[in-house]
Amino acid sequence: MYKTNKLLKIFVIGFLIFLYAPALLLPIFSFNSSQVISFPLSGFSTKWFGQLLNEDTLHDALLNSLIIAVLSSALATMLGTLTARAASRYKFFGQKVTMGFILLPLILPEIILGVCLLTVLIQLGLNLSLWTVVLGHTLLILPFATLIMLSAFNNLNISLEEASLDLGMNAWQTFYKIILPMVTPGLISSLLIGFVISLDEFIIAFFLTGVDPTLPVYIWSQLRFPAKLPSTMALGTILLIVSLILVSFFEYYRRRIEKYSQALSRGK
Repeated sequence: MYKTNKLLKIFVIGFLIFLYAPALLLPIFSFNSSQVISFPLSGFSTKWFGQLLNEDTLHDALLNSLIIAVLSSALATMLGTLTARAASRYKFFGQKVTMGFILLPLILPEIILGVCLLTVLIQLGLNLSLWTVVLGHTLLILPFATLIMLSAFNNLNISLEEASLDLGMNAWQTFYKIILPMVTPGLISSLLIGFVISLDEFIIAFFLTGVDPTLPVYIWSQLRFPAKLPSTMALGTILLIVSLILVSFFEYYRRRIEKYSQALSRGK
């Protein structure tokens, strides 16, 4: 038993090193003064970060990704909330089949999803733009948002909703004043996960973007040029740091809201 636990710990440690070693090496090599990736470093330099300030295409790609991430995560969360509310509160014909189709992108390869969306858009005669990427990302994020909100609605204290209706509130007032505050942690989690998925997604954006690239598409285009690799790694370092800060902030806020929601559900 002791040997089994020791081997399991070694496996877990090895797996974590394999998984996160590239993320740790990325900021190290981004400060290398040489264009060639080598260890030990040729010298310490921040010039690759300075080059990012002069890349107008990078700024446009970053703005495009932020717009797409905000719109797609918000839209997917809204649709996921409505879907989860209907699935948790009501029973209707074909419910399991409908939920299966909504959750299908979870198991469908992204390249298949991207090709299918591209084919449909071409057949409809629609031009590729940022809005088509928003559509694709919303479809991709929707299953995650639905599952998160479904869990939030299933954990609700139904007696509070019934008491609100008995006291004369209508369905909208009950949802806005009672239900919505209690599922706020789920909403924040859904928005955060949707934002991160959209910001990092490449395949669907590659198929559906028009002349305006997203940030992952821009990074992919720069990797073809060895001279651009150091500045690309510097960009990756910035994204890594910003992601850690955002995740820490949202997790702190989510926990505070969750404690408030739990106190509200207990009637305190």
